[in-house]
Amino acid sequence: MNGSASPQHRTATFAEGCFWCTETMFQQLKGVDKVISGYTGGHVAHPTYEQVCTGTTGHAEACNIVYDPSQISYDQLLQAFWESHDPTTLNRQGNDVGTQYRSAIFYHDEEQKQKAEAYKQKLDASGAWKDPVVTEIAPYGDFYPAEDYHQDYYQHNSSQAYCQLVIRPKLEKFRKVFKEELKRQ
Repeated sequence: MNGSASPQHRTATFAEGCFWCTETMFQQLKGVDKVISGYTGGHVAHPTYEQVCTGTTGHAEACNIVYDPSQISYDQLLQAFWESHDPTTLNRQGNDVGTQYRSAIFYHDEEQKQKAEAYKQKLDASGAWKDPVVTEIAPYGDFYPAEDYHQDYYQHNSSQAYCQLVIRPKLEKFRKVFKEELKRQ
């Protein structure tokens, strides 16, 4: 499975540091049917988590977000992307450091590219961040789903220290900001 969408669905691919956080947040949104954690943007075919963690594969930890555009738009997904991480830190999110943790949007078509670039320019011009936005905007290429134990990570491991100390606070903030867009629990 490569994480592609069915004909009535679309796919957005975002990297914003650890894919466990990204997956958990985007799974909350109405219209998001599936989130697949994986690796993209690199030069090694079928990398393992251990290889990606070395920072030598060129891959980013990323998520394919399969969504129904009649329920949530790409623009809304972009808003969630920009607001759920710090797009000004190069190759870093919190304590996660390396090119595999870079901020990136891997666009699937020209419309996604144009929207991502326009949003990035608007965000930079707004002064919302004191530093410039360093998010990479690149064409979608090969996507390799991460190992099974990475899928639905927070749901299966919510009592782990990383989940409690890193993911849960980000998720709580995300739920407050996007409370109108959340699935009913």
